[in-house]
Amino acid sequence: MKKRVLVATGGGDCPGLNAVIRAIVKRASLEHNWEILGSIDAFDGLMRDPMHLVELTPDKVAGIHVMGGTIIGTTNKGGPFAWPVKNNDGSWTTVDRSQDFMNRLQYQNIDAIINIGGDGSQRISQKLFELGCPIIGVPKTIDNDLSDTDFTFGFQTAVDAATDAVDKLVTTAASHHRILILEVMGRYAGWIALHASIAGGAEVCLIPEIPYSIEKVMEAIDKRIDSGKGFANIVIAEGAMPREGQMSYQENNEPGAMKIRLGGAGLRLSQELKSAGCSIDIRETILGHLQRGGRPNAFDRILASQFGVKAFEMVLEVKWGHMVAYRHPNIVAVPIAEAIQNYNLVDVDSDLVRTARGLGISLGD
Repeated sequence: MKKRVLVATGGGDCPGLNAVIRAIVKRASLEHNWEILGSIDAFDGLMRDPMHLVELTPDKVAGIHVMGGTIIGTTNKGGPFAWPVKNNDGSWTTVDRSQDFMNRLQYQNIDAIINIGGDGSQRISQKLFELGCPIIGVPKTIDNDLSDTDFTFGFQTAVDAATDAVDKLVTTAASHHRILILEVMGRYAGWIALHASIAGGAEVCLIPEIPYSIEKVMEAIDKRIDSGKGFANIVIAEGAMPREGQMSYQENNEPGAMKIRLGGAGLRLSQELKSAGCSIDIRETILGHLQRGGRPNAFDRILASQFGVKAFEMVLEVKWGHMVAYRHPNIVAVPIAEAIQNYNLVDVDSDLVRTARGLGISLGD
């Protein structure tokens, strides 16, 4: 009887997910007694009635490494510990179905799980491991906010998209003599904003790790204008905030979903600049999900493929409760508990921040 590995992709979609799935299947095909199953829409596929599981064969994954998204779907709602349930009065609540989840694994003769996801998904991985689940984690997020790995796949492709947006906005800003504000993703970390600002040559970069002063931002704009340049480009992370302020967000009441949905930082900055007396025409662009869609670049295809191969080899090595990680130049295994212990924020004293300052990019402080 073949042994079975269940693969799930959870959280937001991310360039490179299909490359991981393909790598797992191709590596498993070198063994003769393993079968790979995909759980549709994260763990929902296992927990639905009827279950929605698909066999992943080499033929089914052929060529998918160049595709964006994930062929087995994903969701950032629900999960074994917070399953949405509708009450008789029409309201929603969540229930803990973790024991039912474990029973279903046994019913399906699942020998191991490879859970591909970001911080939230790996917190679920850790809780399942503590219940005795044979689980391996693979870090996935465009935000690059998971600790214990140099990079997460998807990040570099997101930076490419953000940089391309900066490049395009520079030309229209120059043509119309405007200030162009680009809001990018990243949640509580400023990695995408900082990389895109350096690569694209933005004048101002605002990130969550460095609360900004609108006066300092105005100083940078005035200096730019006084130098004879009639335009400026600003990149702001969605989690950026003013001094003595907070992040821009909306409360999310969807059952099983994250309670906070970030967004609006760019528009708020525009209003703050106008209130501070900025007389130059300002336009705002929210890059949004363009950052997480589309084909992964070569770096992310390679990294995702390395992660997939390593993840299956960790199954063979019975490395339960561990996550794949990139420690240049090696792909290693680290305890999931360590990976989720600290949020991977931009170090304000890092070489990357010093590079930005050395290029004359204002960080709003």
